Order: sequence, then structure tokens, then C-alpha cells
Amino acid sequence: MKRLKIFILALLLAAPAWAQVDTAQQVEPNRRNSVAQMQKPYVIMISADGFRYDYADKYDAANLKNFRELGVQAESMLPSFPSKTFPNHYTLVTGMYPATHGLINNYFYDPQRKEHYSMRDRKQVEDGSWYGGVPLWVLAERNQLLSASFYWVGSEAPVQNTRPTYWYKYNEDIPFEARVQTVVDWLRLPEAERPHLITFYLPEVDHAAHRYGPDAPETEQSVKELDARLKQLTEAVAVTGLPVNYIFVSDHGMIQIDQENTLPLPAAVDTAKFLVSGGGMVVELHAKNKKDIKPTYRKLKKEAGGAYKVYTKSNIPKHLHYGKKADKYNRVGDILLLTDAPKVFHFSSRKPAPGAHGYDPTAVKEMHATFYAWGPGFKEGVKTAAFSNVQVYAIVARLLGLEYSHNIDGDGTVAKEVLK
Repeated sequence: MKRLKIFILALLLAAPAWAQVDTAQQVEPNRRNSVAQMQKPYVIMISADGFRYDYADKYDAANLKNFRELGVQAESMLPSFPSKTFPNHYTLVTGMYPATHGLINNYFYDPQRKEHYSMRDRKQVEDGSWYGGVPLWVLAERNQLLSASFYWVGSEAPVQNTRPTYWYKYNEDIPFEARVQTVVDWLRLPEAERPHLITFYLPEVDHAAHRYGPDAPETEQSVKELDARLKQLTEAVAVTGLPVNYIFVSDHGMIQIDQENTLPLPAAVDTAKFLVSGGGMVVELHAKNKKDIKPTYRKLKKEAGGAYKVYTKSNIPKHLHYGKKADKYNRVGDILLLTDAPKVFHFSSRKPAPGAHGYDPTAVKEMHATFYAWGPGFKEGVKTAAFSNVQVYAIVARLLGLEYSHNIDGDGTVAKEVLK
């Protein structure tokens, strides 16, 4: 027994640093707001992961419904393809489609680097070279406007050598009350040290809907708990007396999938010739020899029989913004297999979770996300038609008076419609 205890202790001591949960706030040194930026308003952008466009009404989120009536509400917000968490959170803060900013999925292969990116690999998550575009916090810091992030995709990496001034390594161990207090503490800092842009991420609704399905009572309970937490946050922030604008968004929606009749990897895919990336709604095939693309594509078209769609990077539908022209970092597969809801590719013996996302949002309404906004910078009582999430970047930039000269995929039309 003594030897066993010593062995276990040795294993614990040998555990890598990333295995330990780091709950400490990270602060970038020697930064201050410029005098001009101290006069700017404040923006708190809240993301509720997986908060489908209809959840507030479906589950009677009373506080959210009240908030949206005070400002702006979109019929829905279209996530970018694929409708996954990492690519869409990064789209929200760059104004670029995933193939343009380079974070094309939660997990993907980069044939140039000959490396896999994984949202669960801390080394990759913290490597700024994976991330393109100019995140909102980078734009803000360049203009001597301080920013803070209580979690957001990309905020843990030095994108263009810049992180938010205040940030956290992602973990789910910090209680919500402590997160709220941190936001209030940020807003009570001296003007020179106070962040004007805060991103705030909440994963709970997505967790519940994945595990139980979007129509489950557990998901309803999670929505109601989040609604109560938003009231708690806004009431705590109101005490500061600062002119705070709120933007409440989500990255994607959720749908109940067919758990019983999943699709295996097609027989036409020779894994000796192709590296297989992805699963679920999108499978990407990277050819080891480009000569194998055409014959395999033809075989797959015959084998599919309507069970899934087969494209090459050159003929994928333009509206997905995922083809050869959009693929700035050449990370999209040579051949793509896309399923129609509720079908999924599944390569494990374990049954997939009932709730999922990732489908083409123009074809599957359940993939649509949420956009509500309120505060002194927003018009009141405005209802807009559905719009793409690439438009959010310009809204935040204009609220904070941050000009940019680089190209984005959003065009600023929604910003004109919703801002005073």
C-alpha cells in the first residue's frame, strides 16, 4: 500500500502544468487608456454558447425578453459555416468567416503545418500563429483602449502579439458570483486602468442541450438559470453608474440528431491515401497525393446515394464561404462530405449525444443563433431581420469609436441600423 501511495504521488508530481486548473487572472503589464479613450462608453459582449435563436421565447427567459425590448433584437443571427463553437466565436470578434480567419473548426488539420488544431490542446489554443484577423481586443489595445476577457476563443493567445489587458485561461471552476464580482471590479478601476471592452462567455446552455437535447427539461432549466444570472450581472454593473452597452450573442443553435442511424466513414475513402479530419456534419479529406482527389470524388458521389453531399474545395456552394477562394490559410479539405439534418457521421462505437450543431445554417433554422443588444448606444425598440454574425465586429467597433483599415467580411450595414 505504501508503494502504491508513493507511485500515485509521483504521478501527480509528474503531471504536466496544463493539467492543473489555472484560475488566476492574467494581467498584461504597463498598459493605460489614453486620455481620449477614457471618455469612451463601455461594451460588455456576452456569449451564451448554444443559445438557439428561439430559446428566450421557447423557455420564457423573462429577463432577456425585457432587456431586448429596451434595445435591439434580431429575428435571429446566422452563424458562419460550420456552425461550431470555436470558428463562430472567433468570427464574432474578427468580422471574418472561418475560412478567412483560419479557425475553420473546433478540430482541424493544417496540411502546410502538418499539424492538427484542437480546442482541447492548450498548446494550440495559446499559439497565436493559428489565428488570423484582428480581434476586437487587439483593435482596442492598438488604440490605447483597454480590454478584458472572461473567456473568449482567441483571448488566451498572443494574436499579433497582443492579448487583452485582463484575461483568464479557460476553466469552469470559477463560480459565477466571482466572475460577476471581477467584472464589477474591472469597472471600478481608476479610469486609466479600466477596460472599456469586456467579453464574457457562458457555456452551460450548450452543455445541457448537447447532453439532453434542445427540447429537454434540463435545457429549459439551464436557460432559466442563465436568465437569472444575466439579471444578477446587469444589476451589479448598474451600481457602477457607468454608460455600459450590452451585446448578448450566441455562436450557434442546436438540433436533436438521429442517434440511431449514423453514417460510417464511406468505403470509398482510402485512409492510406487521405487524412480524415472532422466528423458529425462535416468530414474533410486531405489527399496525400492530389492525383487521388478526382477518382475518389467520383466514387464518393456514386456511393453517397443522397445520404450525404460530396464536394471538392473548388465546387462547394458559394454561400458557405468555405471554398478555395475563401480558404486563406489552405486548411479546408480537398474533399468535403456534408450531411443533412438530422444525420451525422459517427466513427465511434458509442452513441452520439442527442444535441448537436454544425449544419449549414441557411438550410437548418435550428442552427440560428441569438442577437440582442441594449444600452445608451443602441436604438430602442428595434427589431431587425436575420443577419450574419460577421456584422457584429463593426457594431462593437463603432460603439467604441475604433476605426480599422483592414478588410473584414462584414459591411457595417447592421451597425447603421441598430446604433444611435
